[in-house]
Amino acid sequence: MSTKTTTGPLDGLRVIDCSGMISGGFATLQLADFGADVVMVEHPEYPDPLREWPPFEDGISLWWKSIGRNKRCVTLDLSTSEGAEMLCELVKDADLFFENFRPGTLERWNLDPATLQEINSELIVVRLSGYGQTGPRSAKPGFGTIAEGISGWAYANGYPDQEPLLPPISLADLTAAQFAVQSAMFALFERDIGQGGSGEGQVIDVSLYEPLFRLFIGDVEAYDIKNKVRERTGNRHPNAAPRNIYETEDGYITLSASSQSIFENVMDAIDRSDLIDDPQFVTNEKRVAHAEALDRIIENWTRHRTTARAIEEMEDADAIVGPVYDISDIFEDDQYHARNDIVEVDDDDFGSIKTHAPIPKFSRTSGNVRHLGPAHGNDNWEVYREELGLTEETYKQLVNAGVI
Repeated sequence: MSTKTTTGPLDGLRVIDCSGMISGGFATLQLADFGADVVMVEHPEYPDPLREWPPFEDGISLWWKSIGRNKRCVTLDLSTSEGAEMLCELVKDADLFFENFRPGTLERWNLDPATLQEINSELIVVRLSGYGQTGPRSAKPGFGTIAEGISGWAYANGYPDQEPLLPPISLADLTAAQFAVQSAMFALFERDIGQGGSGEGQVIDVSLYEPLFRLFIGDVEAYDIKNKVRERTGNRHPNAAPRNIYETEDGYITLSASSQSIFENVMDAIDRSDLIDDPQFVTNEKRVAHAEALDRIIENWTRHRTTARAIEEMEDADAIVGPVYDISDIFEDDQYHARNDIVEVDDDDFGSIKTHAPIPKFSRTSGNVRHLGPAHGNDNWEVYREELGLTEETYKQLVNAGVI
């Protein structure tokens, strides 16, 4: 077990991370934020590509600083027999093992889950890949962009008169990361607690496309029963109205009224309570059918007010609204400040730097940011010499051979 002292609800959990990039990196970041000892394994010559993602400061990726935080980084060439043996040593006392190689790669290196679990029968292996470990596409490489296309997400996103729209963030990878963490926690519960605890590890197969597909609640049933296909609706919601972004004198507000009482509050706020009983808007179903007309009425009101005034008048009527922020607005917002959503930490490269605070908030065992993403191979000496007990001579031989 690591000699590092951590805090959080996962203190004592050991994770070996051979995944890298976004889906695995964000999954193990969340575990590390809440106390897990995450040992990230990178190739000695080819580091995690995220280290090369902009923006940069003094040649250092700020993307990497964020996603590599709270982890210990070692280098190891798993394709060598010596590297494979070293990985087997690392997983002997691990709880979780994450990997996102193309399916079949670990098997080629004789590091498949069955082999690893012969060494540690309690090991939970989380495998992330574009299409999963089975199926006709399983051997293909897959990135989040492709998953966003085949999951139905891109087709449904955007405006009816425009082409499908991809997200501005790595949505498929980040969603898969959430499912990977969730499933790892399920497996840990089954191993250690559920029904007395089986005491056995298992293999978790996470694709990039299935987590996004799973978010489309009701779509499978609607197509099966009614042959209905979800189409692009822009900022409107297919099941509730009004719901949109509305222009103001100096910006935009968001507004959602998915219940009858909130709709009535919005009408009171814009001094159009006469529309509450209008045949076009009397029910949610009618409002969805006439959403364009309803949006025009609301925006005619918002355009004659500043964002601050529109929000104030809406909230006075108990409507549910908010501003549209960019990152500079977030840095100044009182709610973010009150919740300590941005924290400042000491950093070896920059002295200090601000970063996201771990979420959610815990009443007793909060997560914390101990450090941001370390240098490539930063923790080789500690992990290999101090924890695995390699002699200095063996350590130097492995370095010279390019194994670590």
